[in-house]
Amino acid sequence: MADRGVDLSALPKEVRDQLAELDLELSEGDITQKGYEKKRAKLLAPYIIHTPPPPPQNVQPPAPSSSSHAPPPSSSSRYRERRARRTHRSGGTRDDRYRSDIHTEAVQAALAKHKEEKMALPMPTKRRSTYVQSPIETRTPPDSSSGSEDETAVRRQSSVVAPQPQVNPNLQSPESWVNHIVQGSSTSSSASSTLSQEAKPQPQSQPQPQYKPQYQPLYQPHHQPQYQPQHQPHEQPRTAAVTDMLAHSRIAHSENSAPPPDVTAVAPPARGPRVDLPSNAVVRGMSRGQSRSSMMETADGRGNIQRVPVSSRVSTKIQQLLNTLKRPKRPPLSDFFTDDAEEIVEVPQPDPNTPKPEGRQIIPVKGEPLGVVSNWPPALQAALARWGATQGKSPALTALDITGKPLYTLTYGKLWSRSVKLAYTLLNKLGTKNEQILKPGDRVALVYPNSDPGMFWVAFYGCLLAEVIPVPIEVPLSRKDAGISQVGFLLGSCGVGLALTSEICLKGLPKTPTGEILQFKGWPRMKWVITDSKYLTKPSKDWQPHIPTANTDPAYIEYKANKEGTVVGVAVSKVAMLTHCQSLTQACNYCEGETLVNVLDFKKDMGLWHGVLTAVMNRIHTISVPYAVMKACPLSWVQRVHIHKARVALVKCRDLHWAMMAHREQRDISLASLRMLIVADGANPWSVSSCDAFLSKFQSHGLKPEVICPCATSPEAMTVAIRRPGVPGAPLPARAILSMGGLSYGVIRVNTEDKNSALTVQDVGHIMPGALMCIVKPDGPPQLCKTDEIGEIIINSRAGGNMYYGLPGLTKNTFEVIPVNANGVPIGEIPFVRSGLLGFVGPGSLIFVVGKIEGLLMVSGRRHNADDLVATALAVEPVKTVYRGRIAVFSVTVFYDERVVIVAEQRPDASEEDSFQWMSRVLQAIDSIHQVGLYCLALVPANTLPKTPLGGIHISDTKQFFLEGNLHPCNILMCPHTCVTNLPKPRQKQPVGVGPASVMVGNLVAGKRIAQAAGRDLGLIEDQDLVRKHQYLTEALQWRAQTDPDHVLYILLNAKGVTVGTATCIQLHKRAEKIAAALTEKGSINTGENVVLLYPPGIDLIAAFYGCLYAGCVPVNVRPPHPQNLAATLPTVRMIIDVSKAACILTTQNLMRTLRSKEAAASVNVKTWPTIIDTDDLPRRRPPQIYKPPTAEMIAYLDFSVSTTGMLTGVKISHAAVSALCRSIKLQCELYSSRQIAICLDPYCGLGFVLWCLASVYSGHQSILIPPFELETSLSLWLSTLSQYRIRDTFCSYSVMELCTKGLGTQTDLLKARGVNLSCVRSCVVIAEERPRLALTHSFSKLFKDVGLSSRAVSTAFGSRVNLAICLQGTTGPDPCTVYVDMKSLRHDRVRLVERGAPQSLPLMESGKILPGVRVIIVNPETRGPLGDSHLGEIWVNSPHNASGYYTIYGEESLQADHFNTKLSFGDPHTLWARTGYLGFVKRTELLDASGDRHDALFVVGSLDETLELRGLRYHPIDIETSVSRAHRSIAESAVFTWTNLLVVVSELCGSEQDALDLVPLITNVVLEEHHLIVGVVVIVDPGVIPINSRGEKQRMHLRDSFLADQLDPIYVAYNM
Repeated sequence: MADRGVDLSALPKEVRDQLAELDLELSEGDITQKGYEKKRAKLLAPYIIHTPPPPPQNVQPPAPSSSSHAPPPSSSSRYRERRARRTHRSGGTRDDRYRSDIHTEAVQAALAKHKEEKMALPMPTKRRSTYVQSPIETRTPPDSSSGSEDETAVRRQSSVVAPQPQVNPNLQSPESWVNHIVQGSSTSSSASSTLSQEAKPQPQSQPQPQYKPQYQPLYQPHHQPQYQPQHQPHEQPRTAAVTDMLAHSRIAHSENSAPPPDVTAVAPPARGPRVDLPSNAVVRGMSRGQSRSSMMETADGRGNIQRVPVSSRVSTKIQQLLNTLKRPKRPPLSDFFTDDAEEIVEVPQPDPNTPKPEGRQIIPVKGEPLGVVSNWPPALQAALARWGATQGKSPALTALDITGKPLYTLTYGKLWSRSVKLAYTLLNKLGTKNEQILKPGDRVALVYPNSDPGMFWVAFYGCLLAEVIPVPIEVPLSRKDAGISQVGFLLGSCGVGLALTSEICLKGLPKTPTGEILQFKGWPRMKWVITDSKYLTKPSKDWQPHIPTANTDPAYIEYKANKEGTVVGVAVSKVAMLTHCQSLTQACNYCEGETLVNVLDFKKDMGLWHGVLTAVMNRIHTISVPYAVMKACPLSWVQRVHIHKARVALVKCRDLHWAMMAHREQRDISLASLRMLIVADGANPWSVSSCDAFLSKFQSHGLKPEVICPCATSPEAMTVAIRRPGVPGAPLPARAILSMGGLSYGVIRVNTEDKNSALTVQDVGHIMPGALMCIVKPDGPPQLCKTDEIGEIIINSRAGGNMYYGLPGLTKNTFEVIPVNANGVPIGEIPFVRSGLLGFVGPGSLIFVVGKIEGLLMVSGRRHNADDLVATALAVEPVKTVYRGRIAVFSVTVFYDERVVIVAEQRPDASEEDSFQWMSRVLQAIDSIHQVGLYCLALVPANTLPKTPLGGIHISDTKQFFLEGNLHPCNILMCPHTCVTNLPKPRQKQPVGVGPASVMVGNLVAGKRIAQAAGRDLGLIEDQDLVRKHQYLTEALQWRAQTDPDHVLYILLNAKGVTVGTATCIQLHKRAEKIAAALTEKGSINTGENVVLLYPPGIDLIAAFYGCLYAGCVPVNVRPPHPQNLAATLPTVRMIIDVSKAACILTTQNLMRTLRSKEAAASVNVKTWPTIIDTDDLPRRRPPQIYKPPTAEMIAYLDFSVSTTGMLTGVKISHAAVSALCRSIKLQCELYSSRQIAICLDPYCGLGFVLWCLASVYSGHQSILIPPFELETSLSLWLSTLSQYRIRDTFCSYSVMELCTKGLGTQTDLLKARGVNLSCVRSCVVIAEERPRLALTHSFSKLFKDVGLSSRAVSTAFGSRVNLAICLQGTTGPDPCTVYVDMKSLRHDRVRLVERGAPQSLPLMESGKILPGVRVIIVNPETRGPLGDSHLGEIWVNSPHNASGYYTIYGEESLQADHFNTKLSFGDPHTLWARTGYLGFVKRTELLDASGDRHDALFVVGSLDETLELRGLRYHPIDIETSVSRAHRSIAESAVFTWTNLLVVVSELCGSEQDALDLVPLITNVVLEEHHLIVGVVVIVDPGVIPINSRGEKQRMHLRDSFLADQLDPIYVAYNM
């Protein structure tokens, strides 16, 4: 174009005025296009800046249709050329968009964009046993090399509004909405495919304005693509707006108001392929005064993203997943996260290109006046009385049998006499003489099957004559019917207690074993009355039914299910019923004695209004074709029309479609008699194609084009509009071709260019006679819309519903709406009824409906119609994969926005590969055509979705099943990454500008104390004798063996609770001596060497430990391998033995055999074990002397443990630390010789080992040892022991507590009966190295309260690697307290205390009291400066029982040294602290401790090593896992970890395998809702797959390794794209 590079807004005013004048001339057809361009170029010539065209970089290759050498034609001539070609091709008649397969073509074109790539998404992995439909190959993933750059570009391009080639803005206006149609099309699909190629953007003239990609990268690629404008667009849309304003102002002078748009211009006749069309063909159909700036310019930017290398040990499927996720996903972030508690959701910035309505405010549309005909009856019953008396032989209704043959015909005489009989019976024969059950005005349910219209007619008219109010409902078939309880709600709200039915129907109703009719869920108690003739009483001669003139009392109640599935009753008054029949008669021109074929449900809606009510008013003969007949013989209704020469037929699109499918079977049928083919769902967007296809099939059978009459109805407003039967030869009504993009913003925009995202709608004729109609905004106050805006149709008419019966609140919002203007002022007094239909008024006051409020999905502020999405999904060749009519589309609210879900039934013969292919294509098609991302696409097995009575899908029940996890899909695809665009911005870590000193000063200035806490002082040791006794444990044992030899220190119990071993002080001492002797003799061990102890939990272990100390060796306690699982457990044993350089192994005979067995040889080298000594029968020998260490700083033992992150760490514990720790525990728990404690713990490391082996010897109390594995065979062992021995203090692990809670929680009565009483327990301490599991300790306390457990008894301990026992709830001091912290702040490393029940709050329990001699301080791990009270930081500890250091052979001591002796960077620079590696905070509470000071509580939040860094925030896995476990009852346990910035959730399924896929959406939802994270991979596994260590902690890193190595054998793996 000539004006490329001209900024029009910078031109002088006179030039701009001249340009505006030119535009006006062109729009009015006063100048040709060629002349226009010439003059325009001349005007602009002086202002053009000539710039050489830049090299085409990052531009799409030219479309194949244009030769790539020729220079691209200018956009307007290209537009004309396309226009000419189209006109030529379609013979000047209707555009190929109206063909029934057109949507398919649009979808194929959209998918062609994605064609080059192979399947982009990795297929989910499914275990074969889950659904044995698929061949074995489907488990291997498709080729992983598909994540190429083209795919990136293609996806990005489709995610933006599809690019439109530049068109001169003058050629587009809202008025080209509607193209006029002339019959007789002959378009070929090849022709339309050239059009779709043609519509691709041509490179050089394509401007590339800067825009943001729609998605944010999951991790930044090395090079971020830049989208730069390549060159100026040839005309800024802004200018168009200026010219329009001028044009407007000019016209406004000449004409006061713009005329309504005239869009019914006829397309020119066919002509040859000349390029230069006269301008009137181009511009015709455009009104002068309309704005033309509705065009959106978008370009397709392309950024090349570099590949990110993936380590080679990851399996191919996972690598492929990574490739798929390399696409940048969300708009780039403009600024840093501003950390405000309220800011959760990213509010999308309004797009400046969003189309906005520009028309004037709509004026209410009036229907023609309702004519008064002299012989219209005063009430509908009067019409029946008249025909019954005067035309008794005239047929009223013909019913068909299942084969489609007539079964019986009911005459008007019969109908009248039976109805009178029924009316008499209802009023006089249902109760005793004085006490009749029914009186006029009562409501009765009508329960008749679809196949028995005759009985229904009699019942309905019988009720009208008796003046009781009929409520027709569906026949309940079973307890589990979809929506059955909602029907109960309807019956309850209408006060129905009586149901009329036929004998056959009653026999078919579900019964109880005693033969009574089932009480259906949610139904009121019902009495059933049979209305067959033989049970009715003939009225006495003098009885006549009372027929008053129609008034405003309710005549009948029609049921209606709303979006949430609630069923309400719309009450229709007698006068509304009569008026509605009159207006239908006038609109449809019904004549007396006509024949009508009705395929619709006669209980409600059109089937009732036309086929039962209006038919009787006009003495029409109705032929009723039930659904069952249609299923058996889809052509039956067409045959009936032919046989009976019917004048009117009432059908749905489905019936048209079925008739076409079955059309081949019939030759000689004629539809020439039809004057009206009423299409009940003609307001549906896909009705156009059904009507057109039906017409083209049956035109040769005499069907006339003008008889097709679509209509729009709703239960509340009844008939809103209907197309009147046309006059033969008259032009057919117009059609609107709307831009889907515009529709999604509620704005009407013509779609001339991108036919892929166009929606063709047919009109539904004019508004009903006597009605008044407005269009108002669907949400918020009922404000009138503008002329080019989509809104809800509201109607004022005497012929509509009156109220929702029994629901006054709902009624007011729907039936008493008073529209307001733009300023909110009501436009009048008269109330309107909301129809629930969305639409607009076209030219000539034709009504167009584009969807229903119920099917509206509001996603990110844009509206999408469920029906449109269904149409797109169906166009993706579903034939092989899913069933046509069985697709449900709905939205679920997840994380502050609606998310689109599609559920379809999969054909049984569809392969896994096909289904997945189909699903991926549906995603792409919907993304391209509707520009909306799908959240979830699920396929379920055939016939498993809940059905409505006439075979459709019950949407609200399907949605309910989806949200409850009861849908049981066999295939699922979640795409949260593409559609969740409102996540908060990732946090950018700010550089720390504030030093530790400033923080400390700041805290002091703010009056906050430094966060530190300490236990009591250990105090001075009183007496020398004790000093000697307590210096070393070996001495303590010898001293006890001398002073109190027979005091029992240990009792070991078996599963039956029987004592299987005891140890007195002297026995333990003697046994330790034997072992020490064996070590020196057999093992020839030197002092200070390491000895591995390999024992099951018991007394042997304790003896071996002291034996080592007596011999001067260093014991290393190791959990023995599991004999049934050597392959997994033996390598760990081997590793510890190697790492600790053990010189010898002490063990039992059984374990020695295991170590040397063949099975062991399979997993480790058994020939290289160190010396193995079995200690079962040792000779009685005493060592020459008992070793005494020279100083207390010598190592007493090594404590090895596998952390939750999979790290094996051994720490050195000195003799001094051992005695300090034992003394500290003795003081805290008040332990002395006469006390008994029970221990149910694994004794292999940490505090568990200390309590099992060391504490009793030091303090002299008796320990009852219960090995945790014994609980597997006898669950109640631990609790009954506590009760039997009257134990006051007990120690257990989380695994033990969980076993008891899950296994015994339901059996407390049984325990009580056995005499278990836990009232003796005053402290039950859980030993752990993690955040207290509040939910578990709470449920344990609650469950066992019944057997006397005090709610204050349960508490926790806390230890870490650097200090085995930091906190332990003792016998004195305040109870552990609980605080609630805000999870959002926690992710930002801050503590914000909130009230219980606050949203996003997390309860934290204090981890027990700090032990005597222990000091803790909270430190910032980066700056190492102390933090203030209630600040989150790393817990550092100082105590005489800190470990001395890590024991490693890798020489990393220098790296790790700072864990054990670190100094603060500011404050107290002398104290040495050990870093625990746990995050927590100290809070000063109101409680007082033993010394009377305020108590400082330590709260542990979680291990630093375990935290997940996602989106710049810190997450604790346990929080996410807690949410996941709540998502569905079948989730037993779950674990999360990250992998290349993706969150992976592994869940154990404890239900049946068909639940596996139900978990995927629920897990994704809950993590998104509660943690604002998108789950990348969901893995469903069998129970027990998540590895757990001896302390009951999950080994997440082991799990991660197994996942990456593909060793989990998952039931299902879903990759959320």
